[in-house]
Amino acid sequence: MTDEFKHKDSKGQSISPSLPGNVKNYLIDIDGTITDDVPNEEPERMATCEPFIDALETINKWYDKGHQICFFTSRTEEHKEVTANWLIKHGFKYHSLLMGKPRGGNYHWIDNHIVKATRYKGRFTDLINKNEIIQVFKD
Repeated sequence: MTDEFKHKDSKGQSISPSLPGNVKNYLIDIDGTITDDVPNEEPERMATCEPFIDALETINKWYDKGHQICFFTSRTEEHKEVTANWLIKHGFKYHSLLMGKPRGGNYHWIDNHIVKATRYKGRFTDLINKNEIIQVFKD
């Protein structure tokens, strides 16, 4: 195991490496979030839909500030090329593209890292802090 993966928490337990505190790792959906909601069953629309301008501007600003941008979509692997070409055509700056996100909107993410989630509600803007009730594992 390389040194980069030998991080320890306060109890001495090995943990995965994390980004510097000022760098966020954004996982951003595509359909219905940065462009029209295009289902996998209508792939002909994937190449011709238009981006939401506020999403393009905000995501590129985050990228330029040094944050990691990963598009995580329910589009299937067979649609990866048309998706990457669409992102490039419209000027989205990003680091990675993950296909095959679970379909349906009610998922519960469990991870060994802190996960923050923001539900897209029609406007893509800078994020603000807000206190909400969340579910966590019982001690």
